Amino acid sequence: MPEYLKVYEVGPRDGLQNEAALISTEDKKRLVGGLVKAGLRSIEVTSFVNPKAVPQMADAGEVMRDALAKYGPAVDEPGARQFTGLVFNERGYERALAAGCRAIAIGAAVSESFSQANTGMSTQQALEMAGKLAEWARRDGVWTRAYISTAWVCPFEGPIRPEKVIAYAEKLWETGVEEMAISDTIGHASPLEVGRLMEALGRRLDMARLAVHLHDTQAMGLANTTAAIQAGVRIHDSSVAGLGGCPFAPGAAGNLATEDLVFLAFKLGLGTGVDFVALWDVVAEVEKMVGRPVGGRIRAWWESSGRLEEGVPRMSGPV
Repeated sequence: MPEYLKVYEVGPRDGLQNEAALISTEDKKRLVGGLVKAGLRSIEVTSFVNPKAVPQMADAGEVMRDALAKYGPAVDEPGARQFTGLVFNERGYERALAAGCRAIAIGAAVSESFSQANTGMSTQQALEMAGKLAEWARRDGVWTRAYISTAWVCPFEGPIRPEKVIAYAEKLWETGVEEMAISDTIGHASPLEVGRLMEALGRRLDMARLAVHLHDTQAMGLANTTAAIQAGVRIHDSSVAGLGGCPFAPGAAGNLATEDLVFLAFKLGLGTGVDFVALWDVVAEVEKMVGRPVGGRIRAWWESSGRLEEGVPRMSGPV
């Protein structure tokens, strides 16, 4: 596997969607700009879902258009910036295209209860919808990523059997998506479970196109990430300042913090292309935006008087 870890930033979407107070459109635009400045190249900018279900994403079109206008459209070149919008149905896809979106994320859950709560569809209906959206995306030349939610534990049904996840992932893979993210939606997976499932999926699918989407509910985020890296995964989702959660998953805490992920990659000798110092400028802005202390587990060390200035990742990897 390459000595480079792709950081897929979900802060503007998954990070903000669960915030109780509405974040202004201008703040969202500044957040995307700060992430770009810090070197993030794969950013999930927004979600084209029903605003009644997720009011925080009501300005999806404006935020996406602004990102594309200021920082360039997604192009199929190594290291190019890519701005993704999450869609779940035909209406969301149409809105995404109207905003100029050239990269979409689609989703399906393994567990029936979560699928119904999250999208109002059965797991089979969600799979069929994902196939339809992927087909349209190929027709329109749109890059597509797929999420598999509740891959380890469902908030309603409990632990999910690995064989069930593998079978579902293989069906979703057949739709022809370019990338697939295996998601610990509520952050209840263990490192051994993460490593075993990703190794099994890597033997059946293309490991270079598999990602993990991990939450830190039980303080297992970094341990689970390390297990995934050891299994061969080199695409990892994270959210700046550890923001996030899931409005349909009771008890779900924030995503793995981008600053924690970037520093872990650095310690393991994996480049990310992210400037760690510039990333902390974004964390500071996010803190003002949400009005409470935020930041990954590394914050205490980063702000300590004994911290050494050397040995900090500065735009390591492809730029």
